[in-house]
Amino acid sequence: MKRLIQLFSFFILFGSYAQQNLSYQQPPEDILELADVDLAPGVQIDSKGEHMVLLYRNQYKSIAELSETELRLAGLRINPVTNIGSRTRYFTNIKVKKTDDKDAKQVSGLPDDARLSGFRWSPDESMIACLNTTASGVEVWVLHIAEAKVTKLTGPKVNANMGSTINWFKDNTNLLVKMLPNNRKELINTAVAVPTGPTISVSDGSKAQNRTYQDLLKTPNDEFNFEQLALSEIKKVSINGAIEDFLSPDMYRGISFSPDGNYVNVIKIKRPYSYLVTYTRFPNESTIYDMNGKKITTVNDVPLDEVRPKGFMATRKGKRSMSWRADQPATLVWAEALDGGDPAVEVDFRDAVYELKAPFNGKPREILKTKQRFGGIQWGNENTAIAYDYWINTRNTKTYVFNPSNNKVAPKIMSDRNYQDVYSDPGDLVTSKNTYGRYTFEINGDKIYLMGDGYTKEGQFPFIDEYNLKTNKTKRLYQSEYKDKLENLNSAIDMKKGKILVRIESPTEYPNYYIRNINKKNDLTAITAFDNPFKSLEKINKSVISYKRDDGLDLEGTLYLPLDYEEGKKYPMILWAYPREYKDKSSASQSTANPNEFVYPYWGSPIYWVTRGYVVLDDAAFPIVGEGTEEPNDSFRTQLVANGKAAIDAVDNLGYIDRDKVAVGGHSYGAFMTANLLSHSDLFAAGIARSGAYNRTLTPFGFQSEERSYWESPEVYYNMSPFMHADKMKTPLLLIHGVADNNSGTYPLQSERYFNALKGLGATVRLVMLPKESHGYAAKESIMHMLWEQDQWLEKYVKNKGKEEEPISTTESKIKN
Repeated sequence: MKRLIQLFSFFILFGSYAQQNLSYQQPPEDILELADVDLAPGVQIDSKGEHMVLLYRNQYKSIAELSETELRLAGLRINPVTNIGSRTRYFTNIKVKKTDDKDAKQVSGLPDDARLSGFRWSPDESMIACLNTTASGVEVWVLHIAEAKVTKLTGPKVNANMGSTINWFKDNTNLLVKMLPNNRKELINTAVAVPTGPTISVSDGSKAQNRTYQDLLKTPNDEFNFEQLALSEIKKVSINGAIEDFLSPDMYRGISFSPDGNYVNVIKIKRPYSYLVTYTRFPNESTIYDMNGKKITTVNDVPLDEVRPKGFMATRKGKRSMSWRADQPATLVWAEALDGGDPAVEVDFRDAVYELKAPFNGKPREILKTKQRFGGIQWGNENTAIAYDYWINTRNTKTYVFNPSNNKVAPKIMSDRNYQDVYSDPGDLVTSKNTYGRYTFEINGDKIYLMGDGYTKEGQFPFIDEYNLKTNKTKRLYQSEYKDKLENLNSAIDMKKGKILVRIESPTEYPNYYIRNINKKNDLTAITAFDNPFKSLEKINKSVISYKRDDGLDLEGTLYLPLDYEEGKKYPMILWAYPREYKDKSSASQSTANPNEFVYPYWGSPIYWVTRGYVVLDDAAFPIVGEGTEEPNDSFRTQLVANGKAAIDAVDNLGYIDRDKVAVGGHSYGAFMTANLLSHSDLFAAGIARSGAYNRTLTPFGFQSEERSYWESPEVYYNMSPFMHADKMKTPLLLIHGVADNNSGTYPLQSERYFNALKGLGATVRLVMLPKESHGYAAKESIMHMLWEQDQWLEKYVKNKGKEEEPISTTESKIKN
């Protein structure tokens, strides 16, 4: 009788029925013990390294939270009841401590069932303003760090639907807050609204080759709802709770104070809206106001940005990337394309950079031209700044040292490199707060400082360099010497004294923060002492293995052995990967895996299965290289299979695995990889593909790093699409997808249509659609069920491949009602 019940349960779960009504399941205890743990807090430290704020949150949302009312409009996902992003991750508790204190203080005055987000330090770093979401709306609260207490400033009338919500005045006693206007109209229930006419889109012949965005406006009713949800009035709120009018209702997208605090740049959205692009490309206008809300002038007026030239490096005409110059009291800086935004146009310089000082009524002054597309500026002082440009097609980036006060002095190129070449990465500029409270890079005479990740052929050794701007010579001030740990250089607290904030970890040592004095050997002070929440993995065997592809390309992956590993025994394996495109073999073969990183089994990780008797090869290198005139995707499938074979061969040669029992899996583009590997090779026993795209004709104007359209290269789109080769699928495939996926290109329809094709052609396939979930999964119920699904699939089609199938009973797994 028991055998009959088990068989019945097996067919219910993995039988041939079209649909299955299955409640949320939980994974085996070994996995559950790792997946359901309390996380260590997030850490925020002031710029002087004196105070720490510890932010605690639940690792997962609940499915009930994800089921709250949600509107998806113009690229936004909004809870119209609370007026904040419906997918916001909240913190639930705060503690504070001085960095040299042992214990943290519990912050008093926190609201019951706190849901905190949007943390903003005050200019003097004595306070942090934040948002608290209640059942009826969003409030503003302020944390007083020295007193370890919070106070509420507003009721639940804040509009946190779009852009910056709270901004501090320079005086540390007032904030600008976006609030709900009293005249906002009632939203239209689009599910029951009676249409007043058809929805019509028009093309005037201009090419609008946009990516396949989701959550776009679709109807006039969507436009109305978007407008109402975007409407705010800006209020001046003091830390004692007094509220004054600042700006009348409008669709405010961005707010930013000048460094001296005397001006504020406010960006507002205007009509017409678009059904092709998200709100960030709607018409917008930038206006400067003084600190009392009086209009000074409009500094930018951007039309609808639907139509751009072809290519990744295309951009719009006019002023873009407008920001405040960090080293001056009130100077605006922006870039403008010199090629009309068209990368196909041959020009000596792609972009020009301009500045305009307060009171913003003079003629803009050109301060720099860049050979490639402008990528940003880091400010030093009146005579020294450093700019970046980049070009995706060649993977090139240049760094310019220039004098912003004298554009007649030619910029000096500090570095000219392939940005995928991690070995040559000079690092990031060391910055500190200036008199305006803005971060500028440190200058000591002719010397500046760089902090780098330190990837080398021999391993990773983070460093701090001193760079002489006159001689172009570099002097190494510090390099981590750890060979059994990883030391991440976080930031400089006091470069002159050599005080650096670092984070140190090892495979079994949870990451903790320290202050290191690089001027004194072995001067290291711990400022946190977080415990390892993954105790069962403390004896895990982790290593980075290196191996070669058939064409000689160097590859690597992070290898984990089963916790019950016995020498000489052959184990099943899970290979998890994500393909990456390169324009040269040298960059593709560089090592970026570090065996000393802490073993962190996050929700989407395959590491859990070391507890279930599997070898795991995680983050296996899957480079796709196209040198010269050849594009990476011209030989995508061939290289994909070569990468997979090389990985299996490498682990098999070590004697760890039964190569007939290898699964492959991935998320997003990794799912796309998985489907292709199963269709075009016989290397794997089964596959797991989460939230992928399988038919590239549904993303006809490019995807990932492919900028050619379907009509320019139909053979690439056809050859790369697993959907087009569904008849070749002979390997069991588990498809998982969030019903509310918002990622460009990975519509849930991709998995649904691919499943239908595979089912129609007789393939072994299972489709799991997770309700309410987006591209990354958030609800505890969803994630536990996903882990259960993956475990059942691996047990059936990998570990027990070739054996008599053991039926699976729902009574043997923990059902979550």
